[in-house]
Amino acid sequence: MLYLVGTPIGNLGDMSPRAKEVLSASDVIACEDTRRTGLLLSQMGISGKLFSYHEHNKAAKGPVLVRMMKEGLTVSLVSDAGMPSISDPGQDLVRLCIDEGVDVSVVPGPVAAISALVLSGLDTRYYHFEGFLPSESKPRRQRLERLREYRETMVIYEAPHRLNKLIDELIGAGFGDNMCAFCRELTKKYEQVIRMNVNEAKAYFENTPPKGEFVLCLEPLSETREEEECDIDSLIAQLEGTGMSTKEIAAEVASRTGANKKDIYDIIVKRRKDVM
Repeated sequence: MLYLVGTPIGNLGDMSPRAKEVLSASDVIACEDTRRTGLLLSQMGISGKLFSYHEHNKAAKGPVLVRMMKEGLTVSLVSDAGMPSISDPGQDLVRLCIDEGVDVSVVPGPVAAISALVLSGLDTRYYHFEGFLPSESKPRRQRLERLREYRETMVIYEAPHRLNKLIDELIGAGFGDNMCAFCRELTKKYEQVIRMNVNEAKAYFENTPPKGEFVLCLEPLSETREEEECDIDSLIAQLEGTGMSTKEIAAEVASRTGANKKDIYDIIVKRRKDVM
């Protein structure tokens, strides 16, 4: 039997009585970081056999865990924080268990994405969970372009040392005027939700270095703005064949559309990089 057990994303008081009971009764507790999970369990007064299972060893360790469960052992899977299978390799183990006929159950717990969403003040009826964007350049650009198509609140995870880069990328993708809630330290003493548009966030985080993992809840592009941006792209494409310089094209497009000249310049530069 496999149990997917949610653990606190910050505040230890969010550990449910059932989660403690299941972890205490488990023969094996699979986790991403045995040291981190070991510390959490000791704080809860729980002892158990820890088993390392993470993105880099899942192919080898997944079948071992399945074999244990087929032999009658109870295995619980936890992530470093929150719900396993959300932006971690838990989904691979679940699929393997299903394929091998092993029962899977869940012990619900906190999820950073949902916690941030309900705090954001943005639309919660429909949302898209993006999680971490790819680190490789081409897949990352493709996902950023895909975000432009969504018409619901988007939830994105980002590390503090990459936040300013992500903000620049969102501005380049046309989200500069969109509202965004930057959530950090959720459920902890210094929980913070910074609500501003992406352009404002660029200036804010350049003067206030990001600290802690972030969950971004981003307002989608409106259909009207999407149409306007399509018009801008079409105009740029027309002018690029005239021999005008990037600066001249940016000035001409800004003059005709009323858009910001610097933003247009950045769009042209990005277009040319994508083609290369």
